[in-house]
Amino acid sequence: MDLKKRMILANASTVIIPTVITVFIAVAFLFIYGKLSGDDLSFKNYQRLSEIKFELLNTETNVLQQTPELIEDGGVQKHLQERLAEIHGQLVVIKDEKVIFSSLNLSKIDMEKALDAGNMKRTEPVVIGDNTYTVQSISLQFKDGTKGNVLLLAPLDQAAINFTRFIIIIGVTFVLVFMLTNSLVSYHFSRTILKPLRNLQSAAAEISRGNLDQAIVEEGDQEIQALCRDLEVMRLRLKDSVHTQLKYEDNRKMLISSISHDLKTPVTSIKGYIEGILDGIANTPEKRERYLKTISLKAHQVDQMIDDLLLYAKLDLNQIPFDFEKTDIEDYLKLCLLESEPELERSQIKVSLRNDLRQKQFVFLDRARMKRVIVNILDNSRKYMNKDQGEIEILLRDTPTSIIIELRDNGSGISEGDLPYIFDRFYRSDRARSKGSGLGLAIAKQIIEGHEGRIWATSQGEEGTSIMISLSKS
Repeated sequence: MDLKKRMILANASTVIIPTVITVFIAVAFLFIYGKLSGDDLSFKNYQRLSEIKFELLNTETNVLQQTPELIEDGGVQKHLQERLAEIHGQLVVIKDEKVIFSSLNLSKIDMEKALDAGNMKRTEPVVIGDNTYTVQSISLQFKDGTKGNVLLLAPLDQAAINFTRFIIIIGVTFVLVFMLTNSLVSYHFSRTILKPLRNLQSAAAEISRGNLDQAIVEEGDQEIQALCRDLEVMRLRLKDSVHTQLKYEDNRKMLISSISHDLKTPVTSIKGYIEGILDGIANTPEKRERYLKTISLKAHQVDQMIDDLLLYAKLDLNQIPFDFEKTDIEDYLKLCLLESEPELERSQIKVSLRNDLRQKQFVFLDRARMKRVIVNILDNSRKYMNKDQGEIEILLRDTPTSIIIELRDNGSGISEGDLPYIFDRFYRSDRARSKGSGLGLAIAKQIIEGHEGRIWATSQGEEGTSIMISLSKS
């Protein structure tokens, strides 16, 4: 549920729930009261009470419009009595403190009570016998100078009294239920908002302290859930960023350590040969030429290491874009072999291509980068070839979804323990990483992964090694 709907529902609930409860209590009260007392607490009875008061006031007006002496006339008295009888009222006429007419048998005490009630500005009910009346007193001044009163007694129906009380009770009930409902709805509404916000605050505090392991759970309304999701994505990205930063820092330290180690050997050799020339050890032209060729070779190795390191760093940071183009894989491999064949032949290595594809196949690849992969693998095989007549065979085959390139040599092979690590940069084993920059296969792996492919190695022990490359068909 979204926050807007919840607010509308909460506001509606504070009105609807008290109304429903009040109506239910009112119906139940009317039903139970009617069953127990036999009275009818209906609006009709309450309306009858209002009619009584109006009739009483109308009667008073009619009497006041009459001359006082007419009240002594029996016909007038009968007329007033009949009108009051319509509402079950009573008429009492007093002249000179004597009752000259009464439709009700009143004791002296009842008369005093009626007179007192009639003379009050605020109408108070008076109980006479078994009935309750409201009294209106009309003061008269007769021609002979005597004073009198006309008392109009209107019966006060108990049902009307109860109905008035009932209305008050229902009103109070509605107010109390409204206040209680409003409190409960407000508490529940605030809880559904405040609890997720407190959890978010706690998670944010943990993030600010550097703890990125506390997951942010989606809870609350839709808007708060969306906020939770965004903060969780932010947390995960921060965690990945920190992890990547730590990884890069570790890589940087390892790069510095490894490249320092790899550069130390050729630099030491260069330094030694230069000192030999300066100290006069190379005292013949042949020795000096041999020393200088060695220095040139070692300097080339250092240059190659630096080039490999820069290339690997750029690939690792995705700073080198790939220029993919649709390529016939067989023709491309033949071109790569044609360029590498002369150097391999000088090392007494025979290279061949065997195509097991059923038809021409095309792949999307960066021709320059993929050439670096093929050259690195061939160069690696050349460096560790321990046979008098070396052989490198490239096998080309396919699966329903990919092209498999296998580069198989008959060199020294790689131990099973070293196989999982030969594509790690600067990995060292006695046979796998004792020559070169130690980045050739690591660079090859980065380039193949940039083509969304896979590269792995298998070893046949002393019989050689196979490097497998899998690329998706175009």
